[in-house]
Amino acid sequence: MHCYLERSERPALSLSKGPMHSGSELHRSFASLRMTGLVWLVAGCLFLSAASAWAQEKKNSAELVVAAAADLSTVLQEIADRYQKQSGVQLKLSFGASGALTQQIQNGAPFDLFFSADMDYPRQLIAAGAANEASLYQYAVGKLVLWVPADSPLDLTHQDMDHAGMNVLLDPSVKKIAVANPQHAPYGRAAVAALKHAGVYDRVADRLVLGENVAQAAEFVESGNAQAGFVALAHAVAPAMRGKGKYWEVPADFYPPLAQGVVVLSHSQHKKEAAEFVEYIKTKEAAELLRKFGFTLPQN
Repeated sequence: MHCYLERSERPALSLSKGPMHSGSELHRSFASLRMTGLVWLVAGCLFLSAASAWAQEKKNSAELVVAAAADLSTVLQEIADRYQKQSGVQLKLSFGASGALTQQIQNGAPFDLFFSADMDYPRQLIAAGAANEASLYQYAVGKLVLWVPADSPLDLTHQDMDHAGMNVLLDPSVKKIAVANPQHAPYGRAAVAALKHAGVYDRVADRLVLGENVAQAAEFVESGNAQAGFVALAHAVAPAMRGKGKYWEVPADFYPPLAQGVVVLSHSQHKKEAAEFVEYIKTKEAAELLRKFGFTLPQN
C-alpha cells in the first residue's frame, strides 16, 4: 500500500504586494503624531490655567453676609463699596435694631459678621458661643441728636438749646416724638436716658412713638408722623437727609456712651474673609468715612 503526501500549493507571501511606506511618509506620520501631542499639551495647559483662574475668581468673589445696626445704613454701604472694589469680596448688608439682629443670629440666621450699636449684644453672642471673642473690636462711638423737620417752629440753635434744653419738646406743636424701641435698640435706650437726665421724660412719655430701629424713628419725623425725634448723628448728616431737617447734638453726658462693636460669628463659613474685613475697618480709609458721618473713634 502506498501513501501519497500531497504538497500544499499555497501562494507564498510576497512583500512586494500591497502598499509600502516610503521614508518621507513615515517622517510625516511621526511629525503628525508629535503635533497632535503638542496640541493636547497646549490644550491641557490652557485648561489648567482656566481652572486656576476660575478658582481664584471664586475665592475673590466670596460673599460676606453682614448684620449691621441701623445707624450704619449709609456709612457702612460706602465702606463696603470701597472694600469690594479693592478685594473682590462681595458684601451683603442687612440693617436693623441691634437687639433684633442678635435674636436672629441666635436663631441661626446665616450672617458672617455683626456690627452692633453697642458692645453688650456682641458680648451676649460671645457668651452664648455664637461669636468669636478674639474678633471683637470697638469700631466707633455713636452720637445722639434731636432732629426736627426743616419747617419746624422749634429753634435748635445752640444758644437756644443751651438755655431751654430738652424743654423745647414741651412746645404745643410737638405732638409726637419718635425714638427707637429701647427694648432692642441702643439709640432708643440712649434717648430715654437723655430725657430722664433732662427731667422731662415723665412729661413727654405719652407722646413717644417707637420705631423698630433708629432709622425708622428718623423716617417717622421725615414723613411728618412725628414732629421731633431722637436719631443717630449719622442719619442727620447723611446726604439723603440734607435740607430736610435740623438737629441739636445731645450732650454726651446725658446718656451712656454708645460704644459700638463688631464681631465675627461662630457659624460663618468665611471666617478668614470676615476677619480681613474687620482689619479693613481699622484702616485710616474706613476711619475717615466713619468720622465723615459723625462717629468718633475709640482710643484702641
